[in-house]
Amino acid sequence: MKFLNTLIVVSNMQKSKQFYYEVLGLEVVVDMGTNVTLTGGIALQTKDTWAKFIRKRDREIVFGGNVAELYFEEDDFDCFIQRLNDIENMNYVHNVIEHSWGQRVIRFYDPDQHIIEVGENMTMVVKRFIDSGLSIEDTAIRMDVPVEYVKSCLESLKDRN
Repeated sequence: MKFLNTLIVVSNMQKSKQFYYEVLGLEVVVDMGTNVTLTGGIALQTKDTWAKFIRKRDREIVFGGNVAELYFEEDDFDCFIQRLNDIENMNYVHNVIEHSWGQRVIRFYDPDQHIIEVGENMTMVVKRFIDSGLSIEDTAIRMDVPVEYVKSCLESLKDRN
């Protein structure tokens, strides 16, 4: 058994493809009209075809349940937030918050009220704390993670360069 992707139901395929491209940079990998696969392992399915597949009536498909989210991480979180602020009519679950471990996140809805969370890449959280003057040990304490985790994040930054 192998997990392939997450499928979400959408009411307007064109609007959803545009949203996921413009906001999150996801591109269409396969477009079958009523079913579209995007980069990142997300598939979109039209509401009417989904209702047929699961043998339900269209009106039994309900959006906006606030029971799940699609989670993304962004290396340049500040730049992403600036870009997000330029998008008109964005429907936010909440503005930027910082979790107790230091990761900044924002949540918003897609056109069909699916929750999208974009969090600061955890390696970049480590970098932000180290750049602010915290030691490796202090960063581990601040983030409530092992020192080895902080060191592995710093090593991965070296590998990127």
